[in-house]
Parts: sequence; structure tokens; C-alpha cells
Amino acid sequence: MEYGPGARHELAALCNQFGISRPFIITDQGSLNLPFVAELQHALNAAGLACGLYGGIEPNPTDSTIVAGAQAYQAWDADGIIALGGGSGLDGAKAIALIARQKRCELWAFDFDQPVPTGFRAQDFPPVITLPTTAGTGAETESTAMVTDTRRGIKGCVWHPLARPSAVILDPELTRSLPANLTAWTGFDAIIHALEAYFVPTFNPLSDGAALQALDLLWHSIDTAVQQGQDLEARGKMLIGSCLAGVAFLKGLGLVHALSHMVGATYNTHHGLTNAIILPVVLRFNQAEISPRLKPVAQVLDLPDAEFETFYTAICAKLDSLNIPKSLAELGVEHADIDALATKSLGDPARLTNPRDSSLEQLKTLLAHAIDHARD
Repeated sequence: MEYGPGARHELAALCNQFGISRPFIITDQGSLNLPFVAELQHALNAAGLACGLYGGIEPNPTDSTIVAGAQAYQAWDADGIIALGGGSGLDGAKAIALIARQKRCELWAFDFDQPVPTGFRAQDFPPVITLPTTAGTGAETESTAMVTDTRRGIKGCVWHPLARPSAVILDPELTRSLPANLTAWTGFDAIIHALEAYFVPTFNPLSDGAALQALDLLWHSIDTAVQQGQDLEARGKMLIGSCLAGVAFLKGLGLVHALSHMVGATYNTHHGLTNAIILPVVLRFNQAEISPRLKPVAQVLDLPDAEFETFYTAICAKLDSLNIPKSLAELGVEHADIDALATKSLGDPARLTNPRDSSLEQLKTLLAHAIDHARD
């Protein structure tokens, strides 16, 4: 892992280290025309590395786009992937890596909910170097990728343990151009990763420590990053916090993500924004289960006590200060879809690690609250 302002200039050396001579940049539609994409492509070409580019990844990557990206990779005769962008760009690139080099299995054979396909070697997957341009998803360190299954109309996770990124570059300069609203949305996504991971009711002190450290960095930096986007110290803390939160949620996530995944798959909403709107509803639902574990969180957030209402009020106040909408209705989500969204959410793996179990009817109620009035 390389960290620091300007760390992206190590990219050519990392390509050489991992035997990449024909790198293929994969990025999302929102990042494709930003200056750093052309800058990195030019730098790689100048280093004698023939660099291709694919920028078709949607805000919520679909399996059809992943297949198209793999075909573009093969047409370039590439031998390595540069995953560049926000969570969608990184997830899209990692999903493409699963099918770009091998032809034994199609994409959904790597469904997280199914047994891991056997018989693969690390060489069956191209090396991937990740460069996040947002501080939110923490998608840069693991092989897991969220992809919309266009046939089933759900978001699913694909992965293989041998397809993990070979290297990560955390360069806060790449996040300085991110607009204030996207900084807030992606930043709160990272905060939710830390909170949900910490509240997963399994014993994992390493993940819990990473979650609390991430929460400390993110909570105390997000306001500056939103209001003073050129502040590299704040941007750096957000980037490190996001990465740590991504490590923490290897422990699991919770109902915020279970619900948000299906809303995003249906309405193509921004993942971080959708999470942020849903969060208060899920916190209230989980109140009894998470309250005994609030003391370390309260200390990190500098709260006067560890009571649930104090914590909940602080979360809602932060959401208000970042201009997060108070209902999914403001994103166009309709009551008519509650039954379908709840049914799909019931099968999401993140639901299984939520600290409180949930029924289909309870999921419907949570969605109704989130659509109408997610917080006071």
C-alpha cells in the first residue's frame, strides 16, 4: 500500500513490479473525463506501458457492463487492471477481473452466497492496482464487488479469495476535486461502514479496533473535507478512515446496507446517500442490541455520555449539517415498491450480520419509515 499526496506517481513502478506491461484503466462514467484519468494514462504511456481505458461503469454497476468491460480488456490484450474511481469504478474493475482472463466460469459463478469456485490459481486473475478517488466505500483492499444482477433485479456480491488487489494507492490529491455533496455522501458511507461493522455481534477485536479508529478519523474530518475541499490533511484522514472502515467490515455489515442495496438496484440511487438516509431508522430498530456497546463509540465521537438518545441525536445532527435528505421519497422511492424491496432485502447477506434479526414485515415497516420520514 502506498499513501500520501502524489502517491499516484508510483503507479508505473508498481505495474513493473507486478509484471504489467499493458495496463488497462477501468473507471466509472462520472470520473472518465476528469483530469487525473488522462494524467495517469499519459504517465503510463510515457513509461513505455501501453495503457488502455474503459469508462463505462455505471453508478450502480450492472453485470452487462461488467461483461462489456471484460471484452474491452481482452480486445486491448491487457495484462493488468488499474481500478480508478469511486466505489462503483473499483467494484466494476474488480468484477471485470474475475472474468477477464479465465473462461471457465461466468460472473455469477462467483456469487458470494454460493460456494467458492474451485480449481483456480492466482494467475487466472489479472493483477489489480486500486486507486480510490473518493473516501467512502473502502473497496480498495478486497476482491468483493457489488454488482446489479439485471435478471433478478437485485444487488449481489461477487468475489474470489485469489482475486484480491495486488496493490493500493491512497493519494488524497485525487479526492480534492470531489464536490461537497459527493464528499458528504461518500464520507457518511464510510462512517456507516465503521458503525455497522463495529455493531456486528461477533468477537473480532481487530475489526472493532479498525472500525473505531476509522470512525475517529472520519467523524472529525468530514466537515472540513466538505467545507474546505482542498484541505489535504482532512482529505488524507478521510481516505485512511475509509480504508480502515473497509477492512473493518470484513466482519460484516447490517440492515442499512441490506436495504440500501436493493433501493440502489431498483432506483439507481447513490449508494452513500441512500445509506445515510436509512441509517437513523435502522439505529432506532437496533437500539436495544447496540446500546450496551456504545461507550467506545461515544468516546470517539466526544459525546457527553453513552446513552442511545445522545448518540442518535449526534448522528442526526451530523446528517442535518451535511444536508442529507430526510426521506427516501426525496430520491423518488415509492411505497408501491416496498413489498419487492423488502423481499429482496431479506436475502441480502448484510441482513444476517445485523445485531437484531428481522422479519419480512419488519423490513417493510423500516422501508415505509425511511420513505416517509427517516429522522426528525
